[in-house]
Amino acid sequence: MKDIKSMLLPEIELELKELSEQKFRARQIYKWLHSGVVSFEDMTNLPQKLRQRLGELYYITAPKVLRKQESKYDGTIKYLWELNDKNSVESVIMRYNYGNTICVSSQVGCRMGCAFCASTIGGRVRDLSASEILDQVIFAELDSGLKISNIVMMGIGEPLDNFDNVIRFLQLVNSEDGLNIGMRHITISTCGIIEKVDKLGDYNIQSTLTISLHAPDDETRDKIMPINRATGVDNLLAAGRRYFEKTGRRVSYEYAMIDGVNDSEKQAKLLVSKLKGTGSHVNLILLNEVIESPLKPTKPENLEKFINILKSGGINVTKRRKLGGDIDASCGQLRRKATQN
Repeated sequence: MKDIKSMLLPEIELELKELSEQKFRARQIYKWLHSGVVSFEDMTNLPQKLRQRLGELYYITAPKVLRKQESKYDGTIKYLWELNDKNSVESVIMRYNYGNTICVSSQVGCRMGCAFCASTIGGRVRDLSASEILDQVIFAELDSGLKISNIVMMGIGEPLDNFDNVIRFLQLVNSEDGLNIGMRHITISTCGIIEKVDKLGDYNIQSTLTISLHAPDDETRDKIMPINRATGVDNLLAAGRRYFEKTGRRVSYEYAMIDGVNDSEKQAKLLVSKLKGTGSHVNLILLNEVIESPLKPTKPENLEKFINILKSGGINVTKRRKLGGDIDASCGQLRRKATQN
């Protein structure tokens, strides 16, 4: 059976043509799929015979809420979704003044091995299909009653390690006949697979690229992000500049502030020297603690010193507002707890 929700509208039209069905039925089916129906029988404006035939040839992905946590402080909602094969992934709805943002997962687990992230503990199990990524947006909206206006691909998994399915997801979620979320309202986060950063730039899809940098020097980044041993900081920053040149979209660099690891004045000055004049943006994040990791968030005074050095060096810098601290909102924490039970 085929995964019909991962199909683009023209592909569904071709499928129906092979079934000798009228073309306009494809758009009806497409809209039903993006509204969150879980069965072809729910597609009430289709003939019964067609519904039956579709059920014989295709399947519809639909996750179940395994766990749901809502912050009593800021309204952040975290979902642990159970997929059709009983694997689980997380997504988080974050509420801002400008709208609601959802952070979605792209893989079950992750193989990147970053020392500060719970998502990578246990490694990568499998990639998510385009429909399984899309489902996180659709069903979070349905369950929460909140309209999602922005998407960040910063949940479990490395999006560029699941490149083809992520590109297809972007095409689906951007579709006028679907959720119609604009590309400029979507952020893709990567730990730095350079060839995939270049490939993404070639697509010129106008989404925002965020690179998880977390250190300005190879010695530090090698220790906390194993992928750096194959790339190097300077090569990664060069890829970021190429992305900007191709797309015109400013690259953002995520930097998790880790006590005694990457938060020194020397490292702040080195970061300034490497990013000055590139038009880049640095988003500083207080590290979310993970039980299995000895790493701790930087001290508040060190964070402020770091910010001041970047600002005085002409770097555009922000400090990410911490949301969902009381509900394990850091990537992979809720799934980790569930798999241990």
